[in-house]
Amino acid sequence: MSNQFDNRVVVITGAGSGLGQISAQLFAKQGAHLVLIDLNSEGLAQTQANIEAEGGTAESFTLDVSDEQSVKEVGEAICGKHELVHVLYNNAGIAYGEVNLPINQISKEKWLHYLSVNSLAPLMLAEALRPSLARAKGVIINQTSMASYVPANGYGVSKAMLNSLIYGMANVYGAEGIRAVGIAPGLMETPANKAALPAETHARIQAMQLVDLHGTASDIANLALFLASDEGRFINCEIVNCDAGNKLRGWRG
Repeated sequence: MSNQFDNRVVVITGAGSGLGQISAQLFAKQGAHLVLIDLNSEGLAQTQANIEAEGGTAESFTLDVSDEQSVKEVGEAICGKHELVHVLYNNAGIAYGEVNLPINQISKEKWLHYLSVNSLAPLMLAEALRPSLARAKGVIINQTSMASYVPANGYGVSKAMLNSLIYGMANVYGAEGIRAVGIAPGLMETPANKAALPAETHARIQAMQLVDLHGTASDIANLALFLASDEGRFINCEIVNCDAGNKLRGWRG
């Protein structure tokens, strides 16, 4: 797949750190021009600097993806500059803190925020970039989670809703040649996960994998690269699990 993304435009949300940052840098190494989106402007600047230091090209937008009007404005700016958008990678999300409380312990106000960011923002961004995605016959990649298969907390429910929206996106946008797929990562060894979750949680989830491997951000980034590539062109309306066969999703996963 060497440099098959030359002259292609890839939009990645949550690009200021973690999985989004690694994915952006990998796409750039394959020749893509990156459009980086995150609420963290300092992280965005670092990702863009990393890409440009290796000879790639990128531009950045600081954006709260839960703000519908701001999403529309950024979408118009991107489509105005780029006639073709080949990939929208909806990676941004809230994964730590109160979002992991049991569903009956979350206020309505918090619920609306979590669903806005984790579930509805990918749809709003897809709609905002729809003209350029359609012209490119592009692909929408949505970052879901193995937690969507056991939706006992706010995070799991928000990702289960995103799973359903992936089916809806594939149906709505398919007539325009746009694919919509999802990636469901397991517990990956990222700095954020290590900082937010106790070692006991890592050990428990690791023990539930069918093979004894430690997942990394690069595992997810490489999968995203494949799904966005010409080799992945026939994969649509599908959620691909990348979790070493974790038992949390059950045999039906």
